[in-house]
Amino acid sequence: MSDAGGKRPIIIIKRPVRAAAHHGGAWKIAFADFMTAMFAFFLVMWLLSTSSPKQLAGIAEQFKMPLKVAINGGQKSSNSTSVIPGGGSDPTSKVDGEISKPEEESSNDPNDAKRLEDLKQRLDDMIESSPVLKQFRPQLLIDITPEGLRIQIVDSSNRPMFDRSSAVVVSYMRTILRELGPVLNEQPTKLTLSGHTDATAYTQGDKSYSNWELSADRANASRRELLAGGMQDAKVLRVVGVSSSVHLNKDDPYAPVNRRISIVVLNRRAQADIENSNTATSALKQVSVRPAGGKQAAVDAAAVKPGSRI
Repeated sequence: MSDAGGKRPIIIIKRPVRAAAHHGGAWKIAFADFMTAMFAFFLVMWLLSTSSPKQLAGIAEQFKMPLKVAINGGQKSSNSTSVIPGGGSDPTSKVDGEISKPEEESSNDPNDAKRLEDLKQRLDDMIESSPVLKQFRPQLLIDITPEGLRIQIVDSSNRPMFDRSSAVVVSYMRTILRELGPVLNEQPTKLTLSGHTDATAYTQGDKSYSNWELSADRANASRRELLAGGMQDAKVLRVVGVSSSVHLNKDDPYAPVNRRISIVVLNRRAQADIENSNTATSALKQVSVRPAGGKQAAVDAAAVKPGSRI
């Protein structure tokens, strides 16, 4: 039924006006993290572009070493047979730890090891067949170490190698060293000599002459006897005195066997390590000197002969 007069009623709808919803600031944190990551990425890219190939290889090796393996050592994940760690066989290395070493450094030369074993057998046979050396057999210790073949001539309470508290070689010690000289001279690699003492200290302590000087003097006296026996001086790579810092008998630091001379016929790897560690760096290729005129001059270190004075 229509309203009177034919007009419809006016309907008014009121909708409340609401303010825009607040979205929070989480997007700002995400954007800041994104910018930080991008900054780090471009910084890494810049560092890589300015690094040498050697530095890049070192960085790559660091990423191959897990923290647990670096601290505790052990089997690396790439050598694991399980598929869970994502390992499998490592095509570059098969050793514990993650640092890959060159083949010539990571494995010993089998020919070099056989040479030292043959030398050990030859020395054993020489001692047994020689009436002079056979009587000193209890004082000759021969074994293979990671550095090479070690010959230790140990002291005895009844048969000392040197005069008491001195570096004067006694007659039997001189005989042993001169017999060893020609055999050691035939080896292609060099050797080291080290002198050891027991823990008995001088009354003056370290103020004047101590076990450090004594052990070094005894090692050098042994070197002279080897040369007198026919060994070339070029065969000696290093002569050191270690005092009583390394005991053969750890239970008794005053035992006579702690007084000894150790001769090590180096394997090729040990000799290379010693020679490389003593090689001057590129920063030492030039030696700065000041002549009498007061002007600075540069002298090539390679041109300075050993023993000469600048």
